[in-house]
Amino acid sequence: MIVADQTLDTLGLFCPIPVILTSKKIKQMEIDQVLEILSDDEGIKKDMPAWCKSSGNEFLDLIQEGKVFKVYIRKKK
Repeated sequence: MIVADQTLDTLGLFCPIPVILTSKKIKQMEIDQVLEILSDDEGIKKDMPAWCKSSGNEFLDLIQEGKVFKVYIRKKK
């Protein structure tokens, strides 16, 4: 189980808003901290790994619980 330092709730929001909010939130965090993003947008399954690759952050995991996706990202820069 991944322990997050902070959680970002993007439930009810759709692409590209979860990615935009994640980008803003991760900038406020310290290097190596973990952010948990909560989303119910199917697009997050492709969007977050792609954003991590382009931004240089580490995609750790995506867990689906019912209609909710929990994405874990480690800040790397």
